[in-house]
Amino acid sequence: MSAATPSGPVPSVTDLTGRTALVTGAAGGIGRACALRLAAAGATVRAVDLDAEGLAGLVAAGPAGLGTVEAWALDLTDLDAAEQAAAGTDILVNNAGLQLVRPLEEFPPEVFSRVLTVMLEAPFRLLRGALPDMYAQGWGRVVNISSVHGLRASPYKAAYVAAKHGLEGLSKVAALEGAAHGVTSNCVSPGYVRTPLVERQIADQAEAHGISPERVVGEVMLADTAVKRLVEPEEVAEAVAYLCGPHASFITGASLTMDGGWTAH
Repeated sequence: MSAATPSGPVPSVTDLTGRTALVTGAAGGIGRACALRLAAAGATVRAVDLDAEGLAGLVAAGPAGLGTVEAWALDLTDLDAAEQAAAGTDILVNNAGLQLVRPLEEFPPEVFSRVLTVMLEAPFRLLRGALPDMYAQGWGRVVNISSVHGLRASPYKAAYVAAKHGLEGLSKVAALEGAAHGVTSNCVSPGYVRTPLVERQIADQAEAHGISPERVVGEVMLADTAVKRLVEPEEVAEAVAYLCGPHASFITGASLTMDGGWTAH
């Protein structure tokens, strides 16, 4: 498990046996898919979420005979606890998120603050907890689940867009500082993923725009995408696993977009 530069053909299979990964927002959606994928690659996964019931279901669904999934019920607004939970991890996947769709002048300040805490300040504190051990061993992988909204803005999503833009910047700083220590840091930036969070967004957008949920999907969410479908959580998890593998050791400070051509405009 050294940080040596590959001198020959690099295996294409991601083997994370012996690694410890922490995935936030792991009870459902992208986080659940990432936890299962990393465990399937052999990692011991600390699955962090507020939803204890969802975590129990995740643990029960964990792959047999490979890595394991451990339930870590944690509120990421408890920033000290978040930092402590990340100690001793080799892989950090910052995924947890929340969303509210409102015009700026109607956006509740307390919700704005909570979104920034969970989606930007908590990743910073998790990095603080994880990096010392990554640096000590000369190897580490940080994957931040950003969004096309980390690269582009949309109306009515002030907190989410601000948090994701901030996460993109934080990821780049971690990449620059971590390079000398064998630590990579990247973002995976998908378009709309088929998750409960997106299902709730559809309802919020329908209310905000005064149109039907079906029109929200076709005319608002996918209006700028060339590929007219939602991204599946498992597709995002494959990108995360790729960035954790030996074949991605030279990729750092990047944002891997999975937006169906949205940002190609």
